[in-house]
Amino acid sequence: MEIDGSEKSGSGTILRMAVAFSAITGQPLHIYNIRQNRPQPGLKPQHLEAVLTAAKLCNADVEGVKADSRELWFRPKEVRGGKIEAEIGTAGSISMLLMTVLPVCAYAESPVQLHISKGGTDVPHSPTINYMRFVLLPTLQRMGLKTVLTIHRYGYYPKGNGEVTITVTPSKSLKTLILEAPGNIKSIKGVSVCTFLADRKVAERQAQAANAYLSHRGCKADIQTVNDTSNPLQKGSSLTLWAESDTHAILGADAIGELRKTSETVGTEAAEKLFDEIITKPTVDVHLADLLVPYVALANGKSTYLTRTLTEHLQTNIWLAQKILNVKFTVKESNGLYKIERTS
Repeated sequence: MEIDGSEKSGSGTILRMAVAFSAITGQPLHIYNIRQNRPQPGLKPQHLEAVLTAAKLCNADVEGVKADSRELWFRPKEVRGGKIEAEIGTAGSISMLLMTVLPVCAYAESPVQLHISKGGTDVPHSPTINYMRFVLLPTLQRMGLKTVLTIHRYGYYPKGNGEVTITVTPSKSLKTLILEAPGNIKSIKGVSVCTFLADRKVAERQAQAANAYLSHRGCKADIQTVNDTSNPLQKGSSLTLWAESDTHAILGADAIGELRKTSETVGTEAAEKLFDEIITKPTVDVHLADLLVPYVALANGKSTYLTRTLTEHLQTNIWLAQKILNVKFTVKESNGLYKIERTS
């Protein structure tokens, strides 16, 4: 497979999906212009470790896998299982690494236990680890992919030092996903986390602000607060919210604490994002829409879901899935929503 990484979004999503599809299909990959459209092109620590971890899973031969490289070759063999170690070494996103290797784990010969250390669990420009745990993974379970995610240590920018373990039971025949009816919201839940900030009641203040915003709009949320002490190297916070409907749709949203950003701002930000989803009545949120593309592309048959925004990542993922897997997607706009359908 020859993939030009500067096409469409020109971002890391092309690298992640191309490597995953290469490992799953057994097709050798040559990708160039990696992350060409980003301010700092090439492989950064999280991308580097994602490729190397995928290579461990399928015993791939690799070339060009080094810091800042804009070109690499990935020649996979069979996808095995077992215990795999990954170490990012910066605050690079653990969630982004999971996006690369999780589809590959589904096609392993035996269960996979992946331990990821020294990375970021809750960092900018990436889903929080609790978003992965409570939004993405439960949706994938509906498709037959069983996982158990354990958070050992939260990690934030700039020091990282987060640590998780995920156990994946392979499912080489993923089920299709039909989410056409948004239904009615039956519950809103959340996890508000702060690490070594309990004295300032950061987790509680984030949750209170989110609850205040949502209750003013007629919604009630059950938000768990976690005063974490797992990471002595890096203070930080995050808030993840999700709404579940009576048709089993899950809509998620999150926000991350930063220097000079108040806890109240974090809480309100996450609540605003979630309410934007709730009032437009899609069946997946804007981030889940693009994260699901590789799985519905690999499932054998028609899948469909509704999202409120046609993001650059979503368009890129659809383009790449069609290009590599020779599947067909259609995108139709109706009543302010986009219907994403894997048709053949």
